[in-house]
Amino acid sequence: MKKEFMLAPLCLLFALIAAPSRAFFFQDPPQSTANPKKEEADALLACGQAVFAGIRPIAATRDVRFEGKVSQANALCRGGYKAEQFRLTPWNDWGQYWGTGDMSSLPTGFLSTRGPEFRGVTGALVDLEFQRVELIKFNLFDNAGTYQDFVSGRSGVGGSALKVWPQMRLPATDPNYKVVGGDGTQTCKGDLVRGRTLNGECNDVKNPLMGSAGTPFARNVEFETAFPELGQTDLTRNRHGGRVGLLTPDPQVISRVLLTRNQSTPDTCKLGFGLPNNAVEANCDYQKAPFFNVLAAYWIQFMTHDWFSHMEEGHNAPQYIDVGCKVKLVNNVEVPLTPEDIQQLGCRPDDKVDDTYVLESSTPATFTANGKTYMARAAKTFSNNNTAWWDASQIYGFDDTSSKRVKRDPADTAKLLLQPLISTPNADPVTGGYLPVLQPTDPQQPQWAGQESVAFPDNFTIGLSFLHNLFVREHNSFVTEFRKQAQLTPNKDCGLRNPSDPKRVIHYKDITPDELFAAARLVVAAEIAKIHTIEWTPQLLYNEPLYKGMNANWNGLLGGGDPDVSKALSDIVTKNFGKSQDAEKASQWYSVFASGPGIFGLGSKADHYNITKADSINGGVNHFGSPFNFPEEFVSVYRLHPLVPDLIEYRDLTKDPNQIIEKVAVINTFEGHSTDAMHTGGMANWGLSLGRQRLGLLTLHNHPQFMQNILLPRLDSPTKQIDLAALDIIRDREHGVPRFNEFRRQYGLRQLTSYDDFMDKTIPADSPEHQQQQQAVNQLRQVYGTHVCDASKVITDAQVNEDKTPINDCLGHPNGSVVDNIEDVDTVVGYLAEFTRPHGFAISETQFVVFILNASRRLFSDRFFTSSFRPEFYTQMGVDWVSNNGPGPAQIEKNSPNGHTQPVSPLKRVLLRNIPELKAELDPVVNAFDPWARDRGQYYSLAWKPRPGAETDPAFK
Repeated sequence: MKKEFMLAPLCLLFALIAAPSRAFFFQDPPQSTANPKKEEADALLACGQAVFAGIRPIAATRDVRFEGKVSQANALCRGGYKAEQFRLTPWNDWGQYWGTGDMSSLPTGFLSTRGPEFRGVTGALVDLEFQRVELIKFNLFDNAGTYQDFVSGRSGVGGSALKVWPQMRLPATDPNYKVVGGDGTQTCKGDLVRGRTLNGECNDVKNPLMGSAGTPFARNVEFETAFPELGQTDLTRNRHGGRVGLLTPDPQVISRVLLTRNQSTPDTCKLGFGLPNNAVEANCDYQKAPFFNVLAAYWIQFMTHDWFSHMEEGHNAPQYIDVGCKVKLVNNVEVPLTPEDIQQLGCRPDDKVDDTYVLESSTPATFTANGKTYMARAAKTFSNNNTAWWDASQIYGFDDTSSKRVKRDPADTAKLLLQPLISTPNADPVTGGYLPVLQPTDPQQPQWAGQESVAFPDNFTIGLSFLHNLFVREHNSFVTEFRKQAQLTPNKDCGLRNPSDPKRVIHYKDITPDELFAAARLVVAAEIAKIHTIEWTPQLLYNEPLYKGMNANWNGLLGGGDPDVSKALSDIVTKNFGKSQDAEKASQWYSVFASGPGIFGLGSKADHYNITKADSINGGVNHFGSPFNFPEEFVSVYRLHPLVPDLIEYRDLTKDPNQIIEKVAVINTFEGHSTDAMHTGGMANWGLSLGRQRLGLLTLHNHPQFMQNILLPRLDSPTKQIDLAALDIIRDREHGVPRFNEFRRQYGLRQLTSYDDFMDKTIPADSPEHQQQQQAVNQLRQVYGTHVCDASKVITDAQVNEDKTPINDCLGHPNGSVVDNIEDVDTVVGYLAEFTRPHGFAISETQFVVFILNASRRLFSDRFFTSSFRPEFYTQMGVDWVSNNGPGPAQIEKNSPNGHTQPVSPLKRVLLRNIPELKAELDPVVNAFDPWARDRGQYYSLAWKPRPGAETDPAFK
């Protein structure tokens, strides 16, 4: 009874705040006023009206989704007049609520700021949960053959309640085919369930093939709307009018006109290659994010190397394709580029690149359900050649070839091999060691010669060298600590169990090197996932709702509250909703109630847990009716090249950390050069340099110049060069990513009706920012063009107009008008053009909504983050290590950053453990992805000013 009573506040909270978009309008909308007392009274009245209007239902069909837009009453209740007025824009409303920005988002002159702040932040969280629920309902499209069951259900079970699929069985050619059950019911057992397998099999013990290397990427958009250049439906043909193709509009022209970083002193940048001898006088201008550092830019590359790859061992298919620099639009007509155009743009018509591998391109089957015909898969599918799990495969390997580059220490095979530098032969074996270099006998491509030996060696840079060395040190730190404990208490139960002999207690002294290695891998992978979830992401999305939301994903909205309440909620989620055959309970309610205890550890505290039983091992996972793999659209929104500067501001910790002593061109730290740079500079100096420097904003005109002129000798082309900004566009087109406006509709976001909608309506029209945005809009119009619209052509069924009529080619403009080709804008260009963003967002709203769905799914689907987060798999020390961010009890951060009492962040502790020289530099740091010398100020400040002691740092001039 006590537990049921204590659950009531969570349910009441959702009931009172969750009325996101039911239509409800004031007869006479209040006007903006400087009178805070009147605004407060109007807001409170609106709250009552919003509650009276009731809770918005989850959309029954995809065309009437939430779209992130709330009723006028809700907007006024949660954010006052500013939020009410913002409803007229196409962007999500919650970013204008009280408390969702910096100090200026807190109301002044009110009787109380806590009430409005609570309504604003809580309202934002509710809006985000509504989006997640509807994304789970409408945006899961598996390419492996299960989609018909998802739509139609199977044997009386709703599609989103299905948990086992025949397509996820191991094939007869798999070495483990007989082990898991062969032709009968397949269930993983024994050694296959103890830890993460090399190729990702048996993460889900009832679906052994799921997420393993070589399985197809999924989709988050309807199959019919992917590959728009194919014109598969009347809607797609109407939408684009024959204007789009693999090279249309020209990707190199887009790159040079819309994405190039403009330079005030080109001679000191040299197209991103800097000056000789790393001269500090070098300068490459870039638009900087004040609240995110370069370490964060390399972190996401470190993550994507774990998550997905279309390539095989550093190369694509043998066929080569053109990459543009051929045509431009003049008066909406394509004309060839002249030699003068090519010289002015700086593009290269002779560039070529290897084509992408295609897994399946035959005509897809179709099926009929509920009176509608569906495609069973996309027109083309592609193989994810990494494991899809968050399993640190970039370190530990994902197939037999990559595993040969993973070197274990012959002196203790539970450890990974680290070697001291010649200059420091007596260095600590962990904190002074570096990864070995690839040997001629190791599997490698010619371009990798001289690199450090890692499982995923492609696109290697100094930032990846830093992070690989750091987490290999962390692996060994865990093993070292475990060995120390084994010496102290050799006969103590370490918690580990073998499913083949579950009753045998495994003492510290009994653990084998392979068992300890596997446990250390689990710990490192979980640490990486935790760092990304509660440290990288809340700094990427630097505001209160996302801090709370991401910590809720991991620890739950209850945080460190009553463990009995947390367990009770967890039991409701896993035992009731998780086992339900009702689609709504198994998906929508599962997602909502999981916000209480959090996703991480769901089902791990179940009563009568049995390591030999699939229902226990798998008990906390939920795939929401669609087998887990990353979707192509997720790959698209992680094209984040503007984050990287052209030059790294190198510093020396042993001298003056405030002094920039070199400007190192990033391109000069690629591949084998990364090893030389790392060994010369050392981990501490590179950590300092990457930690202090600001990364680039994700916006137009901010791609690194060196990336547009990168030399790739492996290419069989006349230039052996490639423009990576143009290549991003081509790869998205090859992979069938819809263009920007339909992409937004597919994800339940409001469409744009012209290029002008990109502009931020909250900034003054006479500001320099407004003028810059207007120039960008003019360039979009120049590159993508306009056309005379035809209102008889319906262009989408994913969304309708506010009056419920179909959306047509005129997008609300009169028939026959000249309208912008907003439908043709590439998604990667569109999200970079989003100048309107919530406070502290380093990414756009469009990128973020893809993240809402997939960030939670990769936790929900992985048993090692849910029901298998237990000592039987991790050891007790491993469970404690992940929970407390390292050995011993959790350490609490000084003061209360942004009003929160919080543990010292996981990456900060990883850095302190493994690079102890950084202690003085890291002591004042709260989040390791915030520039280390920045003063965080009060409540999510984005101000760029130095913390005490960093006043002389030239970065602050």
